[in-house]
Amino acid sequence: MALFKRRTVGKPGEWYYCLRHQTVEEGPECRAADRFGPYATREEAAHAMETARERNLEWETDPKWHDMDGGRAKGKGGAGEDA
Repeated sequence: MALFKRRTVGKPGEWYYCLRHQTVEEGPECRAADRFGPYATREEAAHAMETARERNLEWETDPKWHDMDGGRAKGKGGAGEDA
């Protein structure tokens, strides 16, 4: 018996953006690996790719993720630190 029951029918009001079909869907119609969401509104789901681009840009320019220590962890005892 499965631990988690797979939901085959979406809830009304849950919106997803299908990456494979490049369409907005109400409820999870396509497999999880092929979609973004859930979103609260159809409009939010329609702008999923734009939102993803904005978040990627924020991550790429976030100094917390791009430190200048040559890829080694900061602080004492961190992974990658010379002994």
